[in-house]
Amino acid sequence: MAAQPITIWQGDITTLALDAIVNAANRTLLGGGGVDGAIHRAAGPGLIAECRKLGGCPTGEARITLGHDLPARHVIHAVGPVWRGGALGEDDLLAACYRNALTLALDHSLSSIAFPAISTGIYGFPADRAARIAVRSIRAFRENLAVTLVAYDAATARILAEACG
Repeated sequence: MAAQPITIWQGDITTLALDAIVNAANRTLLGGGGVDGAIHRAAGPGLIAECRKLGGCPTGEARITLGHDLPARHVIHAVGPVWRGGALGEDDLLAACYRNALTLALDHSLSSIAFPAISTGIYGFPADRAARIAVRSIRAFRENLAVTLVAYDAATARILAEACG
């Protein structure tokens, strides 16, 4: 079966009614700034309670929870790398985030998933490089899974569109 095309959508990931949205989480999984904080605020106290039970998550890996008060049924928390210049395996860790999130989606029989631009905010990963890694990882992995890349702003949407070619 041919893979579905990647959709690019500009807006607030917390408003999407999909099987899963991906949280660009930190290793504690207990919330933070940017998209992580927005998802935790929108999901309500049930999400933090569930995340506390998970005991954190290493960089490059992912964990799944319920969506709680979000329109999405699940949240997949993927911990991206902090950019330190590119010589410390950051590309491989970022690609692993996407692969591990997609694996969780398939393991839980999900059919739709949305990703933010993981690691491009306060973690400082160059947006164009991160977008190419995201698209390459998704195209190499998925089969019949509807994937949306979410851009919070027009500049990010443009970068994602260019990466999709």
